[in-house]
Amino acid sequence: MTVDVPSALEKLAVRLGGGGAVLASAERLSGGASMETWAFALVSPAGREDLILRRRSAPFDPENARSISLATEAALIRATGERGAPVPAVRHICEAADGLGEAYVMGRVEGETLGRKIVSDPRFDAVREGLARRCGEVLAQIHATPPPPGLALKTVDGVGELDRYEEVYRAVGAGRPILELAFQYLRRHIPNPVEPVLLHGDFRNGNLMFDPQTGLVAVLDWELSHIGDPAEDMGWICTNSWRFGRPDRPVGGFGEYADLLAGYAAAGGRPVELSRVRFWQMLGSLRWGVMCLTMYMSWANGTERSVERPMIGRRVSETEADLVILLEQGL
Repeated sequence: MTVDVPSALEKLAVRLGGGGAVLASAERLSGGASMETWAFALVSPAGREDLILRRRSAPFDPENARSISLATEAALIRATGERGAPVPAVRHICEAADGLGEAYVMGRVEGETLGRKIVSDPRFDAVREGLARRCGEVLAQIHATPPPPGLALKTVDGVGELDRYEEVYRAVGAGRPILELAFQYLRRHIPNPVEPVLLHGDFRNGNLMFDPQTGLVAVLDWELSHIGDPAEDMGWICTNSWRFGRPDRPVGGFGEYADLLAGYAAAGGRPVELSRVRFWQMLGSLRWGVMCLTMYMSWANGTERSVERPMIGRRVSETEADLVILLEQGL
């Protein structure tokens, strides 16, 4: 069903701002096949309020989806915010009467999310040195957050992730020696289990918002949140694909392992061994390589016609180069 989002936002403005509130502006920012993001503003007797609408525009199957529901997203943002994590303020979780489908509204935060600018723009020179430590502190806050009762969150571990992505890889039918070797190596080096915690699930440069004066101001895109090993979040931000041309800075292209781990410990996180982080970092490169490979194959076999698929698919070679280096270095 097609939804007239601006018209629905006009009605929502009154609900959020009270009598006399009007919709001042509404603009769609981005969106894929199933998710949309809108920036809008309402003006009421109390003043102007700049907001973000996040809505799902396609049916959601919680049993088979990797992502979580938007109501669960909003609940996790609120819960981690109460623990001190920098997140947008959730303003409203939409109901059927709002006419927007599955959606929620949050406050708009100003900052930069483009990873390449974070690692290279001179505007961030003054704060860049402290970003890795700050990321460690924020991860400790997220991981210390008890998930609100009643949320449907999957639990993930290293064995399960290797099984999942190897199944996808085998189904594609492409023989890639480096990927084969990485699967074998990681299976021989699976870390011992630890107490699982709440994970962001996609904590990386590109999903974090930074300000040139104050540093990290918001953690965004919670749709892959789940329960698991705290080192998984750390390894993902260290994966070379998210360093944006700065392979010399393992944490997001802007910092060092030691600073990430020190910030995590200083904020109360349980000690995490670097070898554990590097396991998840290697698994991150392998996982992204398999994802790139499937995107290319979907184009090659005619399932997808978008030019974006083969363009991303070419990046499997980048992940193979990353894996060769990691395999040579060891954990």
